[in-house]
Amino acid sequence: MRNLIEFIDDNSNVIEVKACCCGHYKYPMSIVVDDGEIFDLMSGIKIPRTRNFYRKDNQGYYYIPEVIENNKVS
Repeated sequence: MRNLIEFIDDNSNVIEVKACCCGHYKYPMSIVVDDGEIFDLMSGIKIPRTRNFYRKDNQGYYYIPEVIENNKVS
């Protein structure tokens, strides 16, 4: 994850990485970026907050609610 974030930071003058999480095999990997709009780079889902992107579940794992809601299988 660190190499990917460093690559984005080194090669983009437009995108600012705000936060990231590998998902710890429980949730999807996420990279929160800001290019004028804040969104998850991995899913393309917009995030309507400018901070506190992640929520913590009962087991202590962090996730982005919008990403989980849009990845549910019906």
